[in-house]
Order: sequence, then structure tokens, then C-alpha cells
Amino acid sequence: MSQFVPLLETALPRVRPPVLLILGAPRLAAQLAARLDLPGTVCYQMDLHQAERLREELAAGNTAAEVRTAADLWDLPAEFETVIFPSPPRAEREHKLDIVEQAFHVLKPGGLFVALSPLPSDSLYPKLLKKMYGKASVNDSAEGTVIWATRDGDRPRRRHEITVQARVAETDSIRFVTRPGVFMYGQLDQGSRALLEAVEIEGGDRILDLGCAAGATGIVAARRAGPKGHVTFVDSNLRATALAEENAKANGLTDFRVLTTAKVDGLTHASFDVVLTNPPYYAVDSITRLFVERSIILLKPEGRLYLVTKQLDDVEPIVREWFGEPELYESRGYIIVVARRGGLR
Repeated sequence: MSQFVPLLETALPRVRPPVLLILGAPRLAAQLAARLDLPGTVCYQMDLHQAERLREELAAGNTAAEVRTAADLWDLPAEFETVIFPSPPRAEREHKLDIVEQAFHVLKPGGLFVALSPLPSDSLYPKLLKKMYGKASVNDSAEGTVIWATRDGDRPRRRHEITVQARVAETDSIRFVTRPGVFMYGQLDQGSRALLEAVEIEGGDRILDLGCAAGATGIVAARRAGPKGHVTFVDSNLRATALAEENAKANGLTDFRVLTTAKVDGLTHASFDVVLTNPPYYAVDSITRLFVERSIILLKPEGRLYLVTKQLDDVEPIVREWFGEPELYESRGYIIVVARRGGLR
């Protein structure tokens, strides 16, 4: 059983339904929902891929809980008596703060927020909860820390975001908004810079930014394609696609599309000249393979795939399987894998 389950046992006497479980890996969230075994339990996920896996875990365990997805936690109605957050120890501090503050707004008056931390003597949450909720209570043990607080009164909503100003080349400068829970928070990462330095864009190109995050890569590429070009932003993270749309508009793009999908479906086959992607390092066998397999279908004949990675030994065989022998370039400590679709599929 997960290390979070003993922590949940400590919190159970205070839990009142309906309950909202915030994020957590799909198997963990399903375990906690099963242990709660309460009517009206809802599991919140920001990512459609994670939500799909969670539904599978819940079904396998015959657990009656609903999965809801949204870009922001506070997009859900304020209908919960208890909100529980199994806090991953390595998550960024700003994301934890974002969750604590947004959770306040989905609780009923007098509702309870509970943070489960696997870190003994966790010093972060008591401070966060005291600041947002007025006071916090703590139960510390060898298994970790349980911290809880009650919603009292109201608070203004505060959106956590950082605006990034970045220069990729002499002619490429971009300003874009980032938010916690989305890749590239607070920066234009080195992998994306390496990708943009390697990619060749022609006027009028139709571009697919696959796994777009906040959309910075696709925006720069679309500018290079000029007024006759087009870019489609795709991600499974609802907050990412919301940011990509906001940033595309703010940067003056008019011919673009934003699509939130876990399976890279809903796109016309053989309709793109260029696919740009920086797949997550932790899911080479699943997400990287999905991205490559969909790219060969979505690219026009002679269309180009540009993929940036630090895991060449894992990624290159997948690309070769579908595209044939790729070209490889090294930049900023990353490998850019370039492949061209030949013929019709």
C-alpha cells in the first residue's frame, strides 16, 4: 500500500463527505479513494492522460469515485466538505502553494483542507495553511506529516504565474506567461532553446507543437513561418493548453489551433509540414512512442519531425522504427533527432 494510506488513516476521523482528492499519481489516488469509500468522492486531475489512467485504476478496484478535469482547481464548484491533497515531496513549492490557495475556494464554509506529506516534520504546509486559512493543526509521525485547516470567511483569488522574457536568436524574442503545474514554469528551458536553434522553418509551414506546455516553442516557430503559416498546439494538460492559447493571442498569432487530448487525436492526417516535440523524460515507452507514431501519420510526405531529448538510446530506436534513420545534432547538452517522412502511409 502507498505510504500515504497510513497518513490518511490519521485524518479519517475528521473527514466529512463529499470529499475532493487533488491530483496524485493515478494508482495512489485510486488507493486513497478506495480507502475513503465515501459517497460523492471526486478525484481532480489537471491532465487528461492521468485522468484516463485514474479511471482505469478506479474501475479495476471497483471504486465508486468520479474523476473531473479542469485547468484550475477552483473551476470546480465550492461543494466539498473535505479536500485532501497527497503532496508529492519533490513537487515545486509554487505548485503546492497554488493548490493550497485554490483548494480554499472549492470548500464549503467550515470545510476542511487536509495535506498529507510523506516528510516527517514537514515545515512548509503549516506556514502555507496558516497564511491562507488563519491557523493550522499538525500531526507528525514517522510516516510523515498530516496538516489540516478549516475554511473560515472568504479570500480573494490569486493566480500564481510568472511572465518570461526570452531571446532565442537575434531575431527571436518572446514574452509568455507560465504557471505552476506546467512544464517550463518560469523559464524557456534549454531543451526548447536547442530545439528552436536546430529547426528549419519555411514560409507558410503548417506546424504542430506536440506537448506544447505554455506554447513558447510553437509561437516562435509560427512567427518564422510568417503570415501564411499555421501552428496547432497540443497537450494533455488543460492548464498548458489554456496558457498556449493565452500566449498565442498575446504574441499576435491569428492562424492557430489549440487542442487538449491524451491520444493526439482529432487532427487531420498528412496536414503538417513540421512537428516539434520535447517529450517528457519519464515516459519514453509510452508518451514518446505515442508522439512518434502520431507524427508519421500527421506529417505530409517529406514533412519533418524535430524531437529533443537527453535519452537518445531510448528514443532513437523508436524514431528509426517509424521514420528510418534520423539525423542527429547536439546542442546545449541535448540531442536533436530530425526525421523526414518519406512516401505515403
